[in-house]
Amino acid sequence: MLKSELKNQFFPATLVSLAATLWAVDGIVLRPYLYNLPVPLVVFIETTIVALILTPFFYKNFSSLRNIHYKDWIAFAGVAFFGGALGTMAITRALFFVNYVNLSIVIFIQKLQPVFAISLAAIILKEKLTKEFIVWASLAIIGAYIITFGFNLPLMNTGDKTAIAALFALIAAFSFGFSTVLSKRALRNIGFQLGTYLRFSITAIIMLVMVLITNDFNSFSKISTNQFVVFLIIAFSTGGPAIFLYYYGLKKISASVATICELAFPLSAVILEYFVYDKILSPVQWIGAIILLFSIIKVSGINISSFFGNNEK
Repeated sequence: MLKSELKNQFFPATLVSLAATLWAVDGIVLRPYLYNLPVPLVVFIETTIVALILTPFFYKNFSSLRNIHYKDWIAFAGVAFFGGALGTMAITRALFFVNYVNLSIVIFIQKLQPVFAISLAAIILKEKLTKEFIVWASLAIIGAYIITFGFNLPLMNTGDKTAIAALFALIAAFSFGFSTVLSKRALRNIGFQLGTYLRFSITAIIMLVMVLITNDFNSFSKISTNQFVVFLIIAFSTGGPAIFLYYYGLKKISASVATICELAFPLSAVILEYFVYDKILSPVQWIGAIILLFSIIKVSGINISSFFGNNEK
């Protein structure tokens, strides 16, 4: 493979991994400050702030709307619903049911996201997977598992709510995996700037309806000054900018490669836990981290045209 081809493949994959790293910062450092607020309200506020910030991009790219086919609109609606609304609320609900303490079963099921994404990419986007991809993708998932649990089985001692938490985690894994595939389809005819705006604006509309139904607007008074600052930090870091990076990379690589690069999330999460909560990786977890990192590099470093038999351009 030519060096230029490797560079063209590696850079966008790196941006997707960086976006996943920012999402880890969101989950480990920022989002815990918002746990006392209703989930629909949290999602509504953060998506609305980002949508307002990105409005100039919407006007700048207004002419691109004529290139959006009705199937593209359906894809964006699916991204907003599954990735922006349902997935985010489901994973938060799952963590709520285990009281943010015994999280292993939730995290384990969340690792099924690449399985859903790769399967749906093959069905919807017709991405034909080679044996080489399957090997490295499988190793990446194994590495993510080892980082989280070592060589042990997930704990199942969360009480009667374990089954409910597992169900919500499964919904989240499917939703985020499906969102990755739909995002690739939605970006087919427009740029990543307008795509990012549409993702947040449509999600904000969906969550507005949700907040009205749940009557969570009454909880606005519970938002402290510090929490408002957190919302702004999310909007300018792990929210809009992260999706910008993600969509830019996703435009240039396949959904299957992107979902493996997203496994940078658990790798970043355990590193952040060391710096934030002084929880250092065990030797076994370091093995998992090396396996995961090496697998992501291998997946992102292979030319797409040879990696997939019929990849979408």
